[in-house]
Amino acid sequence: MKINNKLRFQLLVQNSFFVVVFLVLVFLLAYLSNQYHVSKDITQANRNTLTKGSIDVLKQMKGPVHLTVFASKDDPNNGDTFRKGLADFVSRYQRTKPDIYLKFISPTEEPKLAQEASIKADGEVVVEYNKRTEHISPPFAEQEMTNLLVRLSRTNTRPVMYLDGHGERHLQGVKNNDLGEFGKVLESKGFKFANPDLTIAQAVPANGAMLVIAGPQVDVSDIEAKKIKAYIENGGNVLWLLDDDNLHGLKEVADYLGIKVSPGIAVDMTAAQYGADAKVAFASAYGDHPITRTFQLRTLFPEAHEVDAKASFDLGWKVGRLVDVAPNGWLESDRLVNGGKGQKAVFDEKKDKRGPINIGVALEREYGKKGQRVVVMGNGNFLSNTFITNGGNLDFGVNIVNWLAGDDKLITIQPMPLKDVNMTIPEGSISAKLVGYGTQYVVPAILLLLGLGIWWKRKKA
Repeated sequence: MKINNKLRFQLLVQNSFFVVVFLVLVFLLAYLSNQYHVSKDITQANRNTLTKGSIDVLKQMKGPVHLTVFASKDDPNNGDTFRKGLADFVSRYQRTKPDIYLKFISPTEEPKLAQEASIKADGEVVVEYNKRTEHISPPFAEQEMTNLLVRLSRTNTRPVMYLDGHGERHLQGVKNNDLGEFGKVLESKGFKFANPDLTIAQAVPANGAMLVIAGPQVDVSDIEAKKIKAYIENGGNVLWLLDDDNLHGLKEVADYLGIKVSPGIAVDMTAAQYGADAKVAFASAYGDHPITRTFQLRTLFPEAHEVDAKASFDLGWKVGRLVDVAPNGWLESDRLVNGGKGQKAVFDEKKDKRGPINIGVALEREYGKKGQRVVVMGNGNFLSNTFITNGGNLDFGVNIVNWLAGDDKLITIQPMPLKDVNMTIPEGSISAKLVGYGTQYVVPAILLLLGLGIWWKRKKA
């Protein structure tokens, strides 16, 4: 074919058109990759993606989330990659909610900004959403970050009410038997408190999230008891912590809920393995209930009583068992004198009941357009200032309150088991030498020989 000016012009036009089309495709792909993100976690334990609970929380959040990290700059030469690790952690949230913005500030370079933000530690993060802010410090885990986001987006500002004036465990008290430390945690999670005086108020306020009855030591007056019962009859949520079978004036309330409490306590002989008294019962199993369904922490209950509730179909109650204790113990049939001090617990085949013993129940029913929830625990001591830090007592208590308040999405998110963990080869071992020399010398040599063989074969062809 003879090449003339006309043919050259046609080839130039064709080539130019191809280049333009190619560039348009490149820019189009770049634009699509910027607008749409597709990723797939191929790890066996899905370690690079969020749990369903976190994803559901993010989908409910409207508006941007701003994370300001006050952390020193990374120094990879010294193994300091904090910023990169945090960015990777936050990217898991950004894949579901792209309007999560991450900003880094060095507290040494911007000390005034760190001071204004009340930063106390290097690596502290200020999270802002809906004009509300909270701080979170390392190490970071999905459960803590997700619950923080839920607290910031919490629209339920109804207070947690508590009965007062009868020697109850106080939610803001500092005594050993009070619940002050538990109350502080609830406040940090966005809950507010109120203690209505039922001797004066016409009724238990209906705008509260729940009423907490934490072991009265003297009898509640008939007037107060009737108001509490009316509150429950009208759909109010209740957390009732019972320290014994003395209902202190609230028998009508117990009868309405179908509650029965044992006079004796659960005795757990396995407690001695942990250096505890036999009257401290350890949880052996949790019920299939939203409060405990994913709960895996060990809890302990000092001097716990058995609690039972009969589901009333007439009133629409559904009853769920929460926690069994003392599988190798028993339930004392009689009340221990003076808390059992100086008494040695001995099983009586004729009178005592073998474990496991259920010490908590959750009641639920539909009431009008909303649900009603009640939790009755045969022990209030597990949330006291003395025992709140033992095992998973705090987490269990927070789960109960979240469920009663209707914040089911705040139920504890357990970490996923990592089945495809990294393999560690001991340094200096034969396996380490085989892997090291194999990847450094043997594999490259094999590839080189294969390449030379293919080249020689083609040359001869």
